This record gives sequence, C-alpha cells and structure tokens, in this order.
Amino acid sequence: MSSPAIEVRDLAKRFGEVAAVDGVSFQVAPGSCTALLGGNGAGKTTTISMLLGLLLPTSGSVRVLGHDMARSRHRALPYLNFSSPYVDLPQRLTVRQNLTVYARLYAVPKAKARIATLVKDLDIEAFIDRPYGKLSAGQKTRVALAKSLVNEPTLLLLDEPTASLDPDTADWVRGYLDAYRKHNGATILLASHNMGEVERLCDQVLMMRAGRIVDQGSPRALIEKYGRQTLEEVFLDIARRQGRAAEAA
Repeated sequence: MSSPAIEVRDLAKRFGEVAAVDGVSFQVAPGSCTALLGGNGAGKTTTISMLLGLLLPTSGSVRVLGHDMARSRHRALPYLNFSSPYVDLPQRLTVRQNLTVYARLYAVPKAKARIATLVKDLDIEAFIDRPYGKLSAGQKTRVALAKSLVNEPTLLLLDEPTASLDPDTADWVRGYLDAYRKHNGATILLASHNMGEVERLCDQVLMMRAGRIVDQGSPRALIEKYGRQTLEEVFLDIARRQGRAAEAA
C-alpha cells in the first residue's frame, strides 16, 4: 500500500494554558479528498498551520508526502500549496504580478503558459491586471485558488475554497477541484462550513471539537451512524454534544 499523503500522530499545540490542538492523530490517503470540520475555535486552522510547517507543534509529529515537517519540510514544500480567502496576497500587486511572483517562488517551468491556463480556467482574465486589493471578495477567492494551483501541487490544503462565490461559480469550482484531483492523482485536505460541498467532494471527514478529533468516517457512514439525513445535521449534533456518539462518550 502507498504511504499516507499526510500522517499525524499525537499532535498538540498549546498557547500558554490554552490547548488549541490536543492529541490529534489521523492519516490521509494519497489521491483522496478529506474534510477537516469543526466550529470556530475547534482547532482546524492551527492544525493546517502545523501541516504547512508554519507553526511548530508543542508535541507530536507531522509527516507530509513522506517527510517529517519538523526536520525536512523543505523536501515537501515544493509539492504542496495552500489557499484561504482569509489570507490576503500583496494588495498593491496586480493579479498577474502576484501569480508571477508565486510561480517564480515555486520555480514553475513555463510559468507564463501555466498562468495563462489558470487565468482561463478560473475566469479571472477580466481583472488580471487589476491590483489585488481592488478586487471583490469572490474575485479574491478565485485568485487565491489560482495561486494555490500554480505549481500543480501533489497536496492541496484549502480553507473555505468557495467562500464568497455565487452558487453557480462555487459549483463550477467544486467540479474543477474534483477533476484536478482525479487527473493529477492529487490529495486534497479542506476545511469548509459548506456541508453539501463536503458531501460532494470528500471521501473522509474528520470532525474536530475543542482541539480533538471526536469522530471520523465517510460522509455517508457518519450520516448513517448518527441517524440523520445530511452531514449538516451530523455537524450540529457533534457541535452541540447531542449526537449519539457524544452521549455514549
């Protein structure tokens, strides 16, 4: 069997007396799409930051694409990328300039052709030469996605990938991401509050609460386990500590 694309063991991060992440362990299979779900403050962003090597764990380990992120993250970083509508790109640079800078940082071969493909695919040609800071929220989301795909990553970490997009564009982006994963054999880990999005895209769901993973499984398996109709109802059960699994604990 192939090694996990992501392997996390007993991961913890404390900020003073606060345990933002508390003993988290999970694996993500290569070529799969996994959702990291939880309410505000559940520990999702902190976990993703440690996967990227932006935060050092208080304890535990993270292996990404077979590399220990505490010791050799430079070996993994060229093959992964990240997108979040809550992390801005340089405001004064145009969209084209931003994408060019990131293409150079990743040493993307034939960068102009790659950028041209993304501009067309994500329909950002109309504002390609507009300063990033002048874009609407939905336009920024599409540019952030283009940035995250510029190096054709093997591992893509996404935080709310369709935030601020209208329903039609959001649906198209989901299809694009799913096609990208299948065509490239890529792995996707996403954090989302859109449960329909998760049901459509993801093979596995990791449910976080108060820094811990409190349940996991496929969307369908979790829906059946909790006796619900949708993943959103499962999410609410867990968040409110009213699910059967929470009661049993």
